[in-house]
Amino acid sequence: MAHPHKDAIAKMPASALIGVIEESKMTYVRENLSIFLHESQIKLLKQVKKHEKPHHKKIRIKQFEKAKKDDLFNLHLGLYLKKYEKLAKLGLVEVDKQPNNGLEYDCTLTSKGNEVLEEILNLESEWECIVGISDSDAEVLKEIALNSFEISYRHKKKKGFIF
Repeated sequence: MAHPHKDAIAKMPASALIGVIEESKMTYVRENLSIFLHESQIKLLKQVKKHEKPHHKKIRIKQFEKAKKDDLFNLHLGLYLKKYEKLAKLGLVEVDKQPNNGLEYDCTLTSKGNEVLEEILNLESEWECIVGISDSDAEVLKEIALNSFEISYRHKKKKGFIF
């Protein structure tokens, strides 16, 4: 007898399947990662890597200049820093609360953070093999991602998201 969830998944719309796939990947990574991290911490670690790129740093500097004029920014700054500081306690990032680059704070991956991020990427690749994602599947997913990316990108740009 087939697992009852297979029937439910077979009837789901494509948009709901994305969540099932993402949850599976994240579960696999978290179960096999050498360090315990919450899902949000894994995503944040990836963000730190992205924000280390010069292009992203320049954008963040411009956005911080705009955000400083907003009183809510100071309230949210402490909340954001707490998340990064938890990663710092694990030795994965270094948080600079007074960088000389126009940002209110900056984070960089430590060598341990780079090792854990590399482990995450390797586990994600293993997961792809386990679930059977082929090269042609990857191409279809890339096309879907490119088509859908514009929606979130335009929204973020319009709202001036900083973080």
